Amino acid sequence: MNFDIPAGAALVIGAGGGLGTALVAQLSSGAGGAMACPAVLALSRSSLPAIDYGSEASLKAAAGWAAAQCAGRQLELRLLIVATGFLHGAQGQPERSFTQLDAGYLAHVFQVNAIGPALVMKHILPLLPRQGRCVAAFMSARVGSIGDNALGGWYGYRASKAALNQLVKTASVEMTRRNPQSVCVALHPGTVDTALSQPFAKTGLNVRPAEQAAGELLAVLQGLTPVDTGALVDYQGAKLAF
Repeated sequence: MNFDIPAGAALVIGAGGGLGTALVAQLSSGAGGAMACPAVLALSRSSLPAIDYGSEASLKAAAGWAAAQCAGRQLELRLLIVATGFLHGAQGQPERSFTQLDAGYLAHVFQVNAIGPALVMKHILPLLPRQGRCVAAFMSARVGSIGDNALGGWYGYRASKAALNQLVKTASVEMTRRNPQSVCVALHPGTVDTALSQPFAKTGLNVRPAEQAAGELLAVLQGLTPVDTGALVDYQGAKLAF
């Protein structure tokens, strides 16, 4: 089953990152067999309006802007992709041991990976239609799977992505009540050649260019049905354990 949105708009949040940029480009052009949308809206920390996960007001403003853009084009918002995430930066590095746990890093990684996407759910999901097919996809990670955790480490990143997975699952239940044809999933993009993963892209990992990863993820989204809602799905379409 293909994702068919003949009169639908797509919104990508995190469009300034490597993967987000590639998703916007492929949705806009239909490159690589991806679905081409009649309107692709792109939001990031540097867009107008700008997204700031530390400011709920920015997300409320972004929702108003997206609604106005869709109304002006006489389109419904049919696809939402949240391609944001934080692993390392000035706020800290992923922990190798519980002795390295740091409150500031934990607060930031949860703000970006869980709290921000939760507020996106609050303000953007109501824009999705109550009838017909629509998809909301949030970038998660296999390391957020509790059942798959055999290596330990990366406490904050793992926990924040596990929290995101639970938020997605819970939102999927509510979305199904609003629209039985809706799909809400967490996506594991694999290791993508972006700034987030570069310091940790070890030899032997399947590191893929952002353009390839975007095409693979969009192909997965095309094949999802309401039976798949609430799942954590990888870039090959396989469902992963929570």
